[in-house]
Amino acid sequence: MNKKIVAVDGPAGAGKSTVSKIVAQKLGYTYIDTGAMYRAVAYKVLRQGKPVTEQLITDIVRDIDIDLQYVDGVTKVFVDGEEITGEIRTPEVSSIASKVATIGFVREKLTELQRKMATRGGVIMDGRDIATHVLPNADVKIFLTASIEERARRRYDELKAKGYDINLDEVAKEIALRDKQDTEREIAPLIKAEDAVLLDTTNKTIDEVVDDILNLCRK
Repeated sequence: MNKKIVAVDGPAGAGKSTVSKIVAQKLGYTYIDTGAMYRAVAYKVLRQGKPVTEQLITDIVRDIDIDLQYVDGVTKVFVDGEEITGEIRTPEVSSIASKVATIGFVREKLTELQRKMATRGGVIMDGRDIATHVLPNADVKIFLTASIEERARRRYDELKAKGYDINLDEVAKEIALRDKQDTEREIAPLIKAEDAVLLDTTNKTIDEVVDDILNLCRK
């Protein structure tokens, strides 16, 4: 089977990252975690030991090289040749990553790097604008969705398991607001690509969704 480029888009809570990681492992593909790439930028910014400004972030990103590779069954993150998979999961990095992701130049640079990684084939990438903007020529395009009620329930269960005291109705409202923001933003809004396959996961198990995606990849 040829190594394909797989793009998975969809709203928050649809299960994109969960199923994409499993599909990647089953196919021996690299799972390109776009969020990890923003964390890699944040990590390098913090390494400078300077006040975090937009100018500093822009300067760092200008010449940065980020690569994600499938090694020993997991996707590992490299920045400028250094493996930093574990180092980017700290609270300090998380707090900077959110700021990094709002900068247009950073998004442009990381999109360029994501496209570069995809040229190797054998990759699955998920996000909000992968099939429409980042990888419009992907071999397999999937739009993964579920009802707001189901997505809210999943997020609620996830947060409760982590010990958070939250309200299901509030989670649903937050997801609805996120949907509105994602679909109405000016830069690369969340929309289903015309040639993407719609997969509604509302009444499906994770295994069923994984099987659906595997079948599409094996055609």
